[in-house]
Amino acid sequence: MNTKEILKKVRKIEIKTRRLSDHIFGGEYHSSFKGRGMTFSEVRQYQFGDDVRSIDWNVTARYNEPYVKVFEEERELTMMLLVDVSGSESFGTIHQFKKDTITEIAATLAFSATQNNDKVGLILFSDDIELFIPPKKGKSHVLRIIRELIEFKPKSKKTNIAAALKFLSSVMKKRAIVFMLSDFMDDAYEKTLKIAAKKHDLTGIKVFDKHDEEIPNLGMVPLLDAETGSVKLVNTASKSVRNSYKANALRLNDYFINIFKRSGAGTINTRVDESYVKKLLGYFKHKGR
Repeated sequence: MNTKEILKKVRKIEIKTRRLSDHIFGGEYHSSFKGRGMTFSEVRQYQFGDDVRSIDWNVTARYNEPYVKVFEEERELTMMLLVDVSGSESFGTIHQFKKDTITEIAATLAFSATQNNDKVGLILFSDDIELFIPPKKGKSHVLRIIRELIEFKPKSKKTNIAAALKFLSSVMKKRAIVFMLSDFMDDAYEKTLKIAAKKHDLTGIKVFDKHDEEIPNLGMVPLLDAETGSVKLVNTASKSVRNSYKANALRLNDYFINIFKRSGAGTINTRVDESYVKKLLGYFKHKGR
């Protein structure tokens, strides 16, 4: 993909996801994630119904009439996007690859944060940290993040979620809103997840294809493992083979949901042929209650 094609794709994603963040997610995002606390804004004259505990006695004494302190929510937050760029994300049998859906969701979240004047950062991971972009504000910064999501070529195709969470905890010293986007075809990350979720407001967004969970009956076919590069001849006509494939997918999904729940983190499951808009909106509304 040349530079012109990349910029065209960035623009296309910007138009789609910015419209979503402006008209749908902006308010929901704002109400779902609170600021760090209340900060002093101004002093004004007392009005009927004001809490007497907010009276500024020094200003009141100076002007011989009651004045109150006004506070507002300290809104500025930091969002970190942890995005899986391992080989399994370049898979899709309906409409588009998982990585394309992940890019759209990440862009929508980033624009929602920017709309609320929050910082956004990015961590791309495989079984190693492939790229780290520290949090910053602004549209140009978000467009850079989208460009990296589109064109970045990872060195490794494998996955290590625990390593990504460990890196997050080491580089983000202050509390952040963290969205981890992956197909979560990994396990053994419970310990690092608990540490990260205790420090940050963490949500796992699982993006998957229907054939991640069920393999069709196609007879004897060669199957490529996108993360190891190995090819195996598999008899998909065998019911036990298909059942084993499904059982492993369900095991990984149960692990993802249960471990995140036990760690106090949120989860969203969205298939590439489903509307991630509905899934995100439902999650934000529930979280904002």
